[in-house]
Amino acid sequence: MLLKFAIKDYLEEKEYNNLSEQTIKTYAFTLNEFQEYCGKNEILNVEDVTASIVKAYLFHCLKEKNNNATTRNGKFRRIKIFFNHLENEEMIESKLSPVRKLSYVKEDVKIEAFTDHNINQLLNYLRRVKNRSVEFRSYRDYILVVFLLGTGVRLGELVNLKWDDISFVNLTVTVCGKKREQSSIPVTEKLVKELAEYRMFCEQYFGKLSDYVFVSSNKNKQMTVDGVKSLFRRLKEAMNFKNVRLSAHTFRHTFAHRMLMNGCDIFSLQKMLRHANLSMTQKYLSIWGTALKEQNDKYNPLNNIEV
Repeated sequence: MLLKFAIKDYLEEKEYNNLSEQTIKTYAFTLNEFQEYCGKNEILNVEDVTASIVKAYLFHCLKEKNNNATTRNGKFRRIKIFFNHLENEEMIESKLSPVRKLSYVKEDVKIEAFTDHNINQLLNYLRRVKNRSVEFRSYRDYILVVFLLGTGVRLGELVNLKWDDISFVNLTVTVCGKKREQSSIPVTEKLVKELAEYRMFCEQYFGKLSDYVFVSSNKNKQMTVDGVKSLFRRLKEAMNFKNVRLSAHTFRHTFAHRMLMNGCDIFSLQKMLRHANLSMTQKYLSIWGTALKEQNDKYNPLNNIEV
């Protein structure tokens, strides 16, 4: 079977299975890039793809596209799932699967978080812009950053958030996370107050409230993932932060870091971040273990024991 048709069928099945638009888009980008690489090497059929060509493609991603280990592992994971699907559908034999004996590359574990100085600089800048501008975008950008700092939600959860998902009475937000699973997370009274004022501003500015909380400044339509990334690019240029990336995931890491620093237990943090298991949450704990010195000094059992 031609590789390009196998990919097309696979993506259509993902769409039929109701995977999110962003997930399908990510799979399509990787698999189409891989198919293009194979085509340039005169490999057209699924059966002709070998472990060597998969490795060569990933090496190409390293050398020609400057993809780091995490990005390459993500691409390999999507290719692996694709060929596992072909194997399950008996389009290829198990022993001929090109991914069967390949493994992931070792990643450098680095989880970045904003410092107090970063956060103060960012919020002060956004407040100044908001206060001297009548543009909707200025207010929205400020609330968006405050919301990320106060919830640690993922980028996809942010853009899909609707006003109906916010309970102003119960102080909760319902987000639709990975695998389209809905989860309710608590939010602070301070954040709810900010959201209520922003909601009133949106109604007055557009004359009609959108279903979505974060919308484009010109059409009052749902803000896209690319729109949020464009915002972060603008902020990156303005802030010029060193050694930390301006992204939704950095805000998520910062949320986890601050929760731990303020004494949150690991199980509560897992629920707040909606991790399927503790392993990812424990990474935060292990990485910032030295930063827990203040908490250790405060709560260590030896404080109240004579030795």
